[in-house]
Amino acid sequence: MNVKGIIVYPFSILYGIITLFRNILFDIGILRERKHNVKVISVGNLTLGGTGKTPHVEYLIRLLREDYKIAVLSRGYGRKTKGFIQADTDSDSNSIGDEPSQYNHKFKDIIVAVDESRNRGVEKLLSQNDDIDVVILDDAFQHRWIKPDLSILLTDYHNMYHKDHVFPSGQLREFRCGANRADIVIVTKTSVVLSPIVRRQISDELNLKTYQKLLFSKTVYEHFVCWNDHSVLTEIPQVYTYILFSGIANSEPLQDFLKRYCTELVVISFPDHHNYTEKDLQMIVKAYNDQFTQKKILITTEKDAQRLDACQNKEILRDLPLYYVPIHVQFHHQDEEELNHSINNLFRY
Repeated sequence: MNVKGIIVYPFSILYGIITLFRNILFDIGILRERKHNVKVISVGNLTLGGTGKTPHVEYLIRLLREDYKIAVLSRGYGRKTKGFIQADTDSDSNSIGDEPSQYNHKFKDIIVAVDESRNRGVEKLLSQNDDIDVVILDDAFQHRWIKPDLSILLTDYHNMYHKDHVFPSGQLREFRCGANRADIVIVTKTSVVLSPIVRRQISDELNLKTYQKLLFSKTVYEHFVCWNDHSVLTEIPQVYTYILFSGIANSEPLQDFLKRYCTELVVISFPDHHNYTEKDLQMIVKAYNDQFTQKKILITTEKDAQRLDACQNKEILRDLPLYYVPIHVQFHHQDEEELNHSINNLFRY
């Protein structure tokens, strides 16, 4: 913990005690979790962001979409609207948020909705769609008003919750003991090869309960996609300079990936879920023009591409070589089979 973390540590203890007291009220039944007449899978984390929720939600969508009618419900962080909205073909990041917009555009056969109140959101979904089999709650680990049938907790391999502290000293939303509510804990963003020794070491450090499963996943970067026409490049461009701009919690894994293919990487960082302004786009154009080479391209993330699509001044970037990099997750060893087995078991009862 740095000096700043030590100074604000009393506030972290106070914040942690408040969240702990709230959880105790749920545990003893004074505050009541509600069960809905549909299977509910919750995906979330203990930290303030950056653990890879979006690709893991997409993994669940791909796993279930052929056999079940899926609805994804999110709070819709960063949207400019309020209340319940079920996404349609005109929805964008302004109306439903960047992550729901990404689900909505990638998976045409599922239902995507947003609501600040998850209980109200599920009620609305079920009242408007009588064929939903499962609702995936995106970023809902701390939302205890709904009792999920399966709770999945994600933790970043490079910043696991057992080594972190409660905000503002650290990035945790609650004390580490909150992890005990999870049925499955997934360590995300691991290295391509995960040795049995590292796996066992992490298992010992986390010391999960007997009812919990520990799984490990890694991030796989896909082929570049042109933002202008959504064409997919079959090969990663071998150019001298990449200019990466993004508004996500942690772009370092993407930076590490891109460094393999370029001589120079220029990084422009914006806050998480950032809505781009004309001034931002002009700054990006200037950063591109300031690179004294003809071999240069702009790179961003898939979530940022959703926000650019909804940006009022997006034409500023139209003439530039701008690409986004989709990602998906893969599981190590037998973990994929273990997760799929746990998911499929939900529908046997």
